[in-house]
Amino acid sequence: MNISGVVLSGGKSSRMGTNKSLLTLDGKPVIEHITNELQLMSDTVSIITNMPSSFDFLNLGLYKDRYLDSGPLAGLESAIYHIDADVYICSACDTPFVHEDVYDYLLHSLGDFDAVIPIYKEKMHPLSGIYTSNILPEVQQLLANNQLKVRKLFDRINVKYVQDFGNIPEHILTRHFFNMNYPNQYEEAKQNLFSECQVFKSC
Repeated sequence: MNISGVVLSGGKSSRMGTNKSLLTLDGKPVIEHITNELQLMSDTVSIITNMPSSFDFLNLGLYKDRYLDSGPLAGLESAIYHIDADVYICSACDTPFVHEDVYDYLLHSLGDFDAVIPIYKEKMHPLSGIYTSNILPEVQQLLANNQLKVRKLFDRINVKYVQDFGNIPEHILTRHFFNMNYPNQYEEAKQNLFSECQVFKSC
């Protein structure tokens, strides 16, 4: 099974006021923390972005949306269209603490499903999901009809929803699903990183 890690970085970061994926945590851009983690369980890692020059320093595959101004669904379409893989592990560009154990658990839940979507604390996280290449025609049909909500896709494919994450510690889950849209959440991320260093004496 060929696995591709994909970071969806097509948003405008309007609420943050600057490109949130390039904000620094522990001396590295947020997006580098994400791609480093995805590389642990992926054969390739790529970024879907309409500003590819911003990410040249990562030396990864960079692909633009083929359907402009169409949100994350267009990013998913671009990934599956451009990247030859069986399975796509997705991450938003503003989730600096994604963790291999969570993705590995989702991958082992895939079976014959078209996608695995985590639900954590009663909130669905489609941009932290696992998708197969089978869904491309359905994604393209939605985009062609200007139906841009990712959840619309789930009415058309065979989805496994995961709410129980087995023995994964709660602190890993909380961090994995943490995202930062606003400046105060970036400050929280920096404090979160400091706290983790204190606990594990890793800084």
